[in-house]
Amino acid sequence: MKNPLDSVGATVALGVLFAIVVMLLPMTPGGDFSHLSLARWAHIVVGIFWIGLLYYFNVAQIPALAAANADKGGPGGAGIVKYVAPRALLWFRWMALATWLTGAWLLGPRLADAFLLREGSVVIGIGVWLGTIMLFNVWAIIWPNQKKVIGVVQATDEEKAKARRTATLTSRVNFLLSFPMLLCMAGSSHGLPF
Repeated sequence: MKNPLDSVGATVALGVLFAIVVMLLPMTPGGDFSHLSLARWAHIVVGIFWIGLLYYFNVAQIPALAAANADKGGPGGAGIVKYVAPRALLWFRWMALATWLTGAWLLGPRLADAFLLREGSVVIGIGVWLGTIMLFNVWAIIWPNQKKVIGVVQATDEEKAKARRTATLTSRVNFLLSFPMLLCMAGSSHGLPF
């Protein structure tokens, strides 16, 4: 019998199943799970996927590729570009969308108030706007440029260099925006007074 931990998909499925079991356990009064709990949990899980990959790209992969490309005589970054980046970018862009959608699900009818920064919704509204800008950046700027860099779309070396620079700077903008976005998300759900 194959160990399920040898497969990412099986591990995710087991993790979700285990979370469902925990949700079904008898809870203390007031500790029951609702659709809002499920929405919040899903938003947090996919958000960790998205922002975790954003941090990985900015803190590990981009600097490692720069060092690998500068190392004349070293192996270069071809392996990362060919094998790691496409898979990471796949998860990155779809988790960005899933994070936004689960956030909209969680807010429900309050989504319009958040977008309009109405009284009582300003903190979460700023977080929603930052997350929306970041989602736009992923799909409209980062991904189209990364397709050139990783070879999904044919491009000259000059076009690849320009695309790499645009994708990197836009990723850095999202990295920067993630800090206040996370502050607003946590502040809103934990009632922080700012």
